[in-house]
Amino acid sequence: MTENETSAGSSEQPEARAASPISNAIAVLRCFSVDEPLLGVTEIAARIGLHKSSVSRILATLESEDLVERDAPSRRYRLGLGVIGIAGPLLADLDERRAAVPILRELTERTGETSALLLWNGHEAVSVEQVPSRHQVKHTTTLGTRYATALSASVQVFLAAEAPERVRSLLLGGSLEFAAKDDAGLDAYAARLAEATERGYTLNYGETSVEEVGVAAAVHDHRGNVVAAVLVSAPRFRVSPEQLAALGDACAKAAADITRRLGGTPRP
Repeated sequence: MTENETSAGSSEQPEARAASPISNAIAVLRCFSVDEPLLGVTEIAARIGLHKSSVSRILATLESEDLVERDAPSRRYRLGLGVIGIAGPLLADLDERRAAVPILRELTERTGETSALLLWNGHEAVSVEQVPSRHQVKHTTTLGTRYATALSASVQVFLAAEAPERVRSLLLGGSLEFAAKDDAGLDAYAARLAEATERGYTLNYGETSVEEVGVAAAVHDHRGNVVAAVLVSAPRFRVSPEQLAALGDACAKAAADITRRLGGTPRP
C-alpha cells in the first residue's frame, strides 16, 4: 500500500505520535522483547501509534542497516545482529565490577552495613569490590580475599548455580571446607541451596564466624548465568534473626539491579 492509498482509502486513524523520525525508529526497536521476539507491522503500528505505512518504511530502513531482519516463514521482524554491533563497545566496558559500584554504595547506605561483590574462580569466591559500613564496628576484608568455606553466604550463591554432581565433588574433594561429608550432610546441604534459590538469597548466621552475619544474592548476565554475588556482612550483635529477611531482601534487590545493568533479567 502506498502512502496516498493509505490516506485516501484506508480506515487507519491519523498518526498519534508527534515525534522525530529518530524517536519513532527507537520506539519500533523497543517493541521487541525476549517474550515477543517476532512482531509484524500491524502489531508494531498499534503499539506505537503510527500508520502501518510509516512503520513499514522505518522497518525497511532498519533492515538495510541490519538492525532488524525478517523471518522468512512468518514474514515478521526480529532484532538483527547490527544491534549487537552498536552495543559492542558498551558491553566490552560494562563489566560486573563497574556495573556494581554505584549499587553497592546505595546498598551500604540503605543497610548501614558493608557490601561487597565477589566472583567465582571455580572453587572459591573472590572479593573484587567493597563499600565499607559507616559504623565504627564493622566487617571488612581486603580486595582479593578468597572464601573457600561451604557455609559462606557468597560460596552458597555460586554452588547453588552448579550442577549437583559438581557441588558434591567440591564438597568431598577438599576444595571447600565442609564438615558433614556423609550422605545426610550432603543431602541437607543440597536442600539448603534449593531453599536459598527459592528465597532469593543465602544466609550465614554466625556459621563461619560466631561474630559475623552474611547474606548474599546472585547476579546474572544477559545469558542468565550467575556471574557474581552481592554480599552484605555485619557484626552479629547488630542483626537479630528477625532482621535477616530485611537484610536479605535489600541484598537481593541490589543483585537484581546489577543484573539489569548487565543486560540480564532478574530471577523471580
